[in-house]
Amino acid sequence: MELAWYALLGLFFAGYLVLGGYDYGVGLLLARSADADRRRAALNAVGPFFLGNEVWLVAAVGILFGAFPVLEGELLAGCYPAVVGALTGVILVTVGVQLRSRPDSRWARAGWDRVIVVGSLLAALGWGIVLAALLQGVPLRADGHVAGVTHLFTPFAAAAGLAVVTLVAAHGAAFLTLRMPAAEGDRLRPLARRLVVAALAAITAATVVGLFSDRVRAAAQRPVVGVLLAVLLVAALLAAWTALGRGRAGVAFAATATALALPVVLVGATLWPYVLVSTVEPGASLTVADAAASAPTLRLLGWLALPLLPALLGFQAMCWWIFRGRTDGRAPVYW
Repeated sequence: MELAWYALLGLFFAGYLVLGGYDYGVGLLLARSADADRRRAALNAVGPFFLGNEVWLVAAVGILFGAFPVLEGELLAGCYPAVVGALTGVILVTVGVQLRSRPDSRWARAGWDRVIVVGSLLAALGWGIVLAALLQGVPLRADGHVAGVTHLFTPFAAAAGLAVVTLVAAHGAAFLTLRMPAAEGDRLRPLARRLVVAALAAITAATVVGLFSDRVRAAAQRPVVGVLLAVLLVAALLAAWTALGRGRAGVAFAATATALALPVVLVGATLWPYVLVSTVEPGASLTVADAAASAPTLRLLGWLALPLLPALLGFQAMCWWIFRGRTDGRAPVYW
């Protein structure tokens, strides 16, 4: 049962990175456009999905608190600067998107757009550093508590955080090539391809840094699986680059979505059966079973989640079906 809940936690967090990732990717791309109308059109492209995408983070946090209370406590204590930074970014993006159209002044709207850019950067960077901290291990002491936060300030954490930022930007660009009117999508395709190349470079750099990191090598329980998943991530990005060159926006978006979900799978599979690997006391490392709540609690949560999971998946599918296709001049203005 612990494995099922662990897989569900990974599913929801990976789903959040994929769905919220293109929100943040579009937010990052606002920094390059001086045209207020194009910025408005880009935000309109994510408008129907924006709030629904954040629900996946709420669901993932709910599972973490309910099914893995020990992991929740130590993860938040050991990674609180990165978690606080990521959540601050989520809040800034949400506030910026919903308030940018309230003032009539173009200067005020441009200011809110800058808030969205900063928030998107913080969110992507923060979650990337959290994943890196898990993969390289944490200073978990024999008393079961994480000592300090210096493990967040390593070359691998910086490289992984930057890799997630570039992945998010490429994913956002792929989303816009799929959602914007055909002429605008074609205009954005060269940018999307350049961002995919940047993501490939960042992922390669993070992989090399990880392979040379004593922390990562010591924490990895299944290093071969981790390397294979990293190769699969690179293959997904290459598929996105090829699809963009051929004008197949849907395939490119699916490929970048796969690439953005794979880091979560990589961390979980590489560390299994551990969820927190101690870098200071090997015997203190926390397994998935040790981090999980009691069996009766997990069963009770299962009965609560049984109707909620299909409802969430159905709502997301309904949104994508209703608002499928490209935006045009008749599309509702959201922001």
